[in-house]
Amino acid sequence: MTEMSMCSSSELSPEEEKLTIRDISMAAEAQTKEGDTFYLITQRWWQDWLEFVNQNQATVTNDGSSTEHHDSVGSSSLKRPSSIDNSDLIYEAGSEDSTLGIELHDTLVEGTDYILLPQEVWNQLYAWYGGGPTLARKVINSGLSQTELAVEVYPLRLQLHLMPKDDHSAIRISKKETIGELHRRACEIFDLNSEQVCIWDYFSHRKHALMNDMDKTLDDANIQMDQDILVEVVDSVGNNAFGGCMSSVQENGSAEKETSALVEPSKSSFSIAGGMSASKGLSRNCNSESSQFQNQTSSARELDSTYGISGVSTRGSSGGLTGLLNLGNTCFMNSAIQCLVHTPEFARYFREDYHKEINWQNPLGMVGELALAFGELLRKLWAPGRTPVAPRPFKAKLARFAPQFSGYNQHDSQELLAFLLDGLHEDLNRVKHKPYIKSRDADGRPDEEVADEYWANHIARNDSIIVDVCQGQYKSTLVCPACNKISVTFDPFMYLSLPLQATTTRTMTVTVFTCDGSALPTACTVTVPKQGRCRDLIQALSNACSLKHNEKLLLAEIRNHLINRFLEDPLISLSSIKDDDHLAAYKIPKFVKNTKFLQLIHRREEQETGNAQSTMGWKPYGTPLVSPISCDDVITRGDIQSIVHTMLSPMLRTENLGHPDISDTNTSLGASEPSHATSSTEACTDSNAADSMHKDGGSSKTVTLLKLPLQLVDENNACIDLSVGEEKAVKLSSSSVSILVFVDWSKKLLENYDTQYLEDLPEVFKYGPVSKKARAEPLSLYTCLEAFLREEPLVPEDMWYCPQCKERRQASKKLDLWRLPEVLVIHLKRFSYSRSMKHKLETFVNFPIHDFDLTNYVAHKKNSRCQLYELYALTNHYGGMGSGHYTAHIKLVDENRWYNFDDSHISPINEEEVKSAAAYVLFYRRVKTDDAAVSNGAQSSAGHTNFSSQK
Repeated sequence: MTEMSMCSSSELSPEEEKLTIRDISMAAEAQTKEGDTFYLITQRWWQDWLEFVNQNQATVTNDGSSTEHHDSVGSSSLKRPSSIDNSDLIYEAGSEDSTLGIELHDTLVEGTDYILLPQEVWNQLYAWYGGGPTLARKVINSGLSQTELAVEVYPLRLQLHLMPKDDHSAIRISKKETIGELHRRACEIFDLNSEQVCIWDYFSHRKHALMNDMDKTLDDANIQMDQDILVEVVDSVGNNAFGGCMSSVQENGSAEKETSALVEPSKSSFSIAGGMSASKGLSRNCNSESSQFQNQTSSARELDSTYGISGVSTRGSSGGLTGLLNLGNTCFMNSAIQCLVHTPEFARYFREDYHKEINWQNPLGMVGELALAFGELLRKLWAPGRTPVAPRPFKAKLARFAPQFSGYNQHDSQELLAFLLDGLHEDLNRVKHKPYIKSRDADGRPDEEVADEYWANHIARNDSIIVDVCQGQYKSTLVCPACNKISVTFDPFMYLSLPLQATTTRTMTVTVFTCDGSALPTACTVTVPKQGRCRDLIQALSNACSLKHNEKLLLAEIRNHLINRFLEDPLISLSSIKDDDHLAAYKIPKFVKNTKFLQLIHRREEQETGNAQSTMGWKPYGTPLVSPISCDDVITRGDIQSIVHTMLSPMLRTENLGHPDISDTNTSLGASEPSHATSSTEACTDSNAADSMHKDGGSSKTVTLLKLPLQLVDENNACIDLSVGEEKAVKLSSSSVSILVFVDWSKKLLENYDTQYLEDLPEVFKYGPVSKKARAEPLSLYTCLEAFLREEPLVPEDMWYCPQCKERRQASKKLDLWRLPEVLVIHLKRFSYSRSMKHKLETFVNFPIHDFDLTNYVAHKKNSRCQLYELYALTNHYGGMGSGHYTAHIKLVDENRWYNFDDSHISPINEEEVKSAAAYVLFYRRVKTDDAAVSNGAQSSAGHTNFSSQK
């Protein structure tokens, strides 16, 4: 530690504190390694400290303007922060459970709620400021390669269950700790002899695996947050808590036989969609397939006896009206689950005996655990009663098999839905041994023959309730742009992801102002993409108002005659600008750096109603004007007078130049530039003439500018009269990007200027009888479907290898619907992602609730039957990316009534309330017709319930 850092903070200046922390931080972070300690500090306190040490400096933004730190003046104006207070990061003290210690709030976000400091930095700040509590966390290796350093802000929180005493305790432990350490701590908590204790991975309250490899980490053992661990006390001869003989246990494996407790089926090594083995060697010494199958069928039978295979009524108001508790940002999961649970085919299937269809050996599945968890949850939701269900076991399964959905962050409901449909399909795939089949190209064969061949090949490898209900088939046609080779394939789909047309436009009216006195304000109406950005609006305005190459536009939102905000970020969504807003665009020089913006606010005297003599003070009116001011030069009061004269010059009334009040003014006005204002001395507090000089078009003659009644708002919100002391320098605030100047328009002054150009600022879009007729219809779901099916070239990254050219080509691609499923899931692509940002489209899509007719969109013309669908469920997303909220609208078919499912809260809604701009994923069922006798081509396996789609 440096000599300076050992001083007490009171002996150091803010600048010295900053440099000390900077040096310590750079040295510490350069040497960070696994096992190091970092400390959480509340973002609120850290921000206060940063403002304290940076108070003499303004942060310069990309465009050269300085951003605001504080409204104070001088180096000693900001007080030192008080002691560090991390209380907003933790739950209130007083928890009786001492094994957990100080607990952080569950959903803290780094950079928003807290930041992480290296140990040396924390030690120095703590030495200076004190406070607390101290929140230390360790650096661990993470990532797939285990080479990325990360701070483990949330160590595992595990629930220990002691048997046979039926005691329990919660502990925090790093996922990088060993099973041996967990064993030691469990013995310490329950005061047990380690020789008499076995610990089990107690997944879903069933013994999953004996944890006896003491050197293995909890991470490698796949232990998840909030999971249960069974601490089992055995006597010296191996009898367990239940009085029976303890089963022989394989190394890191499952019990060979369990005599008294219900054991979940043993896991075999499996991978998720070709990913890493999730059990990490669990099945090295697993039981034979036959004994494993016996275990699975017996547990399935026990499960059936627990919940009952039949007898759950769907009639009456209670059936299916059970909510799901929000476990912390799990509304994305709850909304998707409710839609699946209320799909009639799934509700029937999972309440009957589906266990015989579970594919325990499928390496692409979850060895039946996802199907069991979903079936168990569905039965609870359809059971009589209205008590909300906490989907913790299901969430734990998700975290185990799909780590991307672990934790308590918000996720995409559609991405979860895609994972569930695919995972349930693999768990319930009736095909135990998938044959290898190579599909042939069409080569001119009839589409019907090729499509049936592709579908038969698909069914030979994929046959489940999910395929029966949700899978359709589309035709994909690729055409080589060089040799015109045509390639036709027929691929299955589980859902359709439809684009929302971003080409819908809107007209926007913006008033353009100059700062150099070269022109009067002009209203410009331009057409921009409805879901565009501010950069689209600025580009359209630049073209419309003939912007010069050395100029740029500064866009501002005007509210109550003041500038409410500058729209400087080019990525601001135009949807945030409402039709009744008022916008102004200011032409300013493009290449001037280190500038501030002078805002000229207009005020006039407001008189009491009915009393011409009595005034109520000066009130803002009109539209502010803006002019850039260089911060590199000394600015005097006279300079600001001159700048304002220039800004106002286009509105000078030329017929009043000979006004008697100003006849004694020595005025010379050149014709080559706008006239400069000569104002009435009546409005000034000091009538002495200014000697501000102005060169006139290269002439040696000068014009004398009389002072305008201007007042500058200084850093302390005090008004400085700019009509006196014109040579006095004006101190510009180092922290503010704008300089506010009021111009007070008296009746006399208004005789010289025509300010009507500032008064009637038009709305962005004015509704009227003509406009209403011209307004575009809402975007139709049919239009979205047509955009999805439209032929378009492949993007360069997805170029196609032409088998005839033997080269990669940017082929054109055309999709056609060929075979439609019983349940058609439609995903509206509201979210777009790029490297730097995420964006949500708030477009309202007019989707049909009844009679969604797809007959004309199916390319299989020899199948002439009517393709009608009806909406029965949908998910909604409200708010922005990452921070929004999901709900579901569900129609209970037996009641013929719609309900809103908002986590645990369920309420009836009218059918007209179903449609909104929040609709995200739509669920349609085929309307049964008399000719519904044709199967989708999926031949059901002998003995299983056939829910095949009718095509």
